[in-house]
Amino acid sequence: MFDDLPPDLQRLEVLRTWHAMWVERIDAKIRQVREREAQQARATAAAEERVPDWLIEYGLNRDSIPNAVHVGGCSMAGKRSKGTDSDTARRALAGGVAACGFCRPDTELGILDG
Repeated sequence: MFDDLPPDLQRLEVLRTWHAMWVERIDAKIRQVREREAQQARATAAAEERVPDWLIEYGLNRDSIPNAVHVGGCSMAGKRSKGTDSDTARRALAGGVAACGFCRPDTELGILDG
């Protein structure tokens, strides 16, 4: 069946030892990669769980002015939204940036039109 293997016991034992060492090295590398992937998955899950309290949505241009303010986690916020704190969100609303009509951050922040 395995005619390509050496016929003597000594060389067969050397081959077996050699391959056992490689299997051990491969198993150690598999453990390392699994641990690294598990750490990355935990970090990604932790990052996804952290939803900012407030979002400011920007236009298409990289240097554009803000288009809208949203409550964190608002489904209407676009991909160009960045998390911010409540003071910055208040300043943006006071400076004329539109409040999202869906999540109403102006109401959440206690800013009333007057």
